[in-house]
Amino acid sequence: MQAGRAFTLKKEERITSRKLMDKLFNGGGSRAMTSFPVRMVYLEVERESEDEPQAKVLVSVSKRHFKRAVKRNRVKRQLREAYRKNKHIVLDRMQTRPGRTVALALIWLDNNLHDTANVEGHVRNLLVRLSEKL
Repeated sequence: MQAGRAFTLKKEERITSRKLMDKLFNGGGSRAMTSFPVRMVYLEVERESEDEPQAKVLVSVSKRHFKRAVKRNRVKRQLREAYRKNKHIVLDRMQTRPGRTVALALIWLDNNLHDTANVEGHVRNLLVRLSEKL
């Protein structure tokens, strides 16, 4: 961990736009990779403004995997925390591409809960692989 780096996850860094979600899942240009139990779908797009973040994230846990909201919320919290702590891996790579931003969706695939360190390891693995492809 480097000093001076903000390990935050602000609202601007989350995908809230329906248009961007449609582009990510239905646009055809997106790519996916899996590190079970996490699947990451990503798409590199043009940056709309200079103050827009270079990486935006969406976290999804299906009701099909966990009927109870308590468990779904726990997994979403684990995924968000793992991304927040390791997003610098992708952001450092995106510094070389100033006019671009990457949209990521982290999707849970398993019917079982995992411990936080395990989830973080899988998310870090996906972010490292993504940074190599960008």
